[in-house]
Amino acid sequence: MSLPEDRHISLDEFYRYREDSDQLLEYIDGMVFMTPSPSTKHQRISGRLHAQLFHLLDGSDCEVFQAPFDVELKSNHMEGTRIVIPDLSIICDKTGFLENRYVGVPSLIIEIISPSNQSHDLVFKLSLYMQFGVKEYWIVNPLLHTIQVYVLDEKDTFKLHDIAKDKGIIRSVVMKDFHVDVEKIFA
Repeated sequence: MSLPEDRHISLDEFYRYREDSDQLLEYIDGMVFMTPSPSTKHQRISGRLHAQLFHLLDGSDCEVFQAPFDVELKSNHMEGTRIVIPDLSIICDKTGFLENRYVGVPSLIIEIISPSNQSHDLVFKLSLYMQFGVKEYWIVNPLLHTIQVYVLDEKDTFKLHDIAKDKGIIRSVVMKDFHVDVEKIFA
């Protein structure tokens, strides 16, 4: 089954497409977006971050989930359906878990950029996550060896909290004990 071009589809149609596809698909207000298969470097970075977060959060009120795991963004002040597949999601409000997805807003989301989805993660998802109130958003760029950390401020706007290239330590605001050695992440 092929995806329609430049046409809005219903949520039911989206789920039918997903059943017949081996692609990772996201659904934003009726539009379907394909996410690229991760590269080896992408998988290594994701694995390192996931392992670190898993050990840090073990026994706490928060959990980390690695793609592919659907997050249906839901907020009282936003309408529409948005189903995204973040590379890593840290979820502390467990009331939104369903059998196959999480409905709500993760506390922290990490996206690892692929060459073919840079603008999607750098612009589109940054805006989307800000609108829904994700408290912290990390953008990891394996091409440039950079990590950018955006934090939601008191005006519900993302502000660049920290950035590092090649080396240094990046620290989370939301997860106080979470810090990353940039050089080791990209090794």
